[in-house]
Amino acid sequence: MAAIRHQMKDWIEQHRITEVECIVPDLAGAARGKIMPASKFVDATALRMPQSIFMQSVTGEYPDIWDEINPLDVDMVLTPDPYTIRLLPWAREPSAQVIHDCFDMTGKPIAFSPRQVLRRVVEFYRAEGWKPVVAPELEFYLLQPNLDPKNPLLPPVGRTGRTERSGQAYNIDSVNDFDPMFDDMYDYSEAQGLEIDTLIHEEGMGQMEINLLHGDPVELADQAFLFKRTVRESALRHDLYATFMAKPMEAQPGSAMHIHQSVEDQETGENIFSTPEGTPNHLLLSHIAGLQRYLPEAMALMTPYVNSYRRIVREMSAPINFHWDYDNRTTGFRVPDNNPKAMRVENRIASADVNPYLAIATSLACGYIGMKQGLEPTPALGGSAYDEPMQLSRHWYDPLQRLKDCQELRDILGETFIDVYVSVKEVEFDNFLNVISPWEREHLLLKV
Repeated sequence: MAAIRHQMKDWIEQHRITEVECIVPDLAGAARGKIMPASKFVDATALRMPQSIFMQSVTGEYPDIWDEINPLDVDMVLTPDPYTIRLLPWAREPSAQVIHDCFDMTGKPIAFSPRQVLRRVVEFYRAEGWKPVVAPELEFYLLQPNLDPKNPLLPPVGRTGRTERSGQAYNIDSVNDFDPMFDDMYDYSEAQGLEIDTLIHEEGMGQMEINLLHGDPVELADQAFLFKRTVRESALRHDLYATFMAKPMEAQPGSAMHIHQSVEDQETGENIFSTPEGTPNHLLLSHIAGLQRYLPEAMALMTPYVNSYRRIVREMSAPINFHWDYDNRTTGFRVPDNNPKAMRVENRIASADVNPYLAIATSLACGYIGMKQGLEPTPALGGSAYDEPMQLSRHWYDPLQRLKDCQELRDILGETFIDVYVSVKEVEFDNFLNVISPWEREHLLLKV
């Protein structure tokens, strides 16, 4: 720990940092933590926060199960990960941010910390001599500021002074309409070492997508977590909102987080999903089979909010079932046409509102179970998945129960984590049921 502190002290002095944000990704993927002067951070022997930050719902409530897991609401110790120290480029004074890992007072990792859940899954791979590799793609919408939640969200106004009135997939000029904001986004990302591959305009009005370069799952989850902060901050600087809400506008496509995933041999670095001829081998097929078999049990982790299920609509750029195919964007799992070194599967199920640590952990966990069990997938579809029956759930209750009861996922993701996650989601969904929507007032008030 002393060596870690020394490394960070040198970095802080080199960059003349005056303030440090000590952050932890919570269950929703938001940053929680403490802000302190750089001198205090360098000299701090132990930074603490209550474990209950991982039990708070997006509505600010806590489930009853908390009293069973941690009745005294004890502290946890935050340990900085020196590889995550980065500039905070939008701050007025020279500032830094550091992602922390969380441990109890005996030094044991907090089992329901999302970063620890992902680390746990990666360790299962390492025990087999495997190294998982991922590349996330994040879709998001730019919107006009919305100060009253009762009002519908509206497409943004760009430098032309006009709003989009139709989808503009891959339209360069539509991206350029927001050049000042994207210039800041790129500058902020470069300052933080976030490796953005491409930026495109997606199908929705004001909908964009960025691709991150492939790499280590924890590092890429860190980058996705930090990128969400970055694009929101960039948008606010230009009087815009950036949202990763799964379905922010009616009649528009939803937003996803696609996860490209492959596995390398830990010693040789060879892609173990490919034959020498560049075709998928039995390990990739078993990985896909694991996704098909266990993602139905894990949907509550991939579509975590009531709004997430609104994205699952036929012919609206989102999968509706668990079929797979080669280079087929209508399926839940797509194997791109690529060379042996890049052989992979793209999981297209997760909505953009997911916690990136949990989405990547879940996706890798399902594939791992399939490989260990030697499962076989269904035949490659060879047609449009939209012509097939709906398989993805359209509501939240059933996925929560299936996740709670799936012992295979409990074993790899952690018993305590599953119990905590399900309990927090039950609180959020119960809170949603207390809200009466405009649809109900419009169609039921005087007609039933």
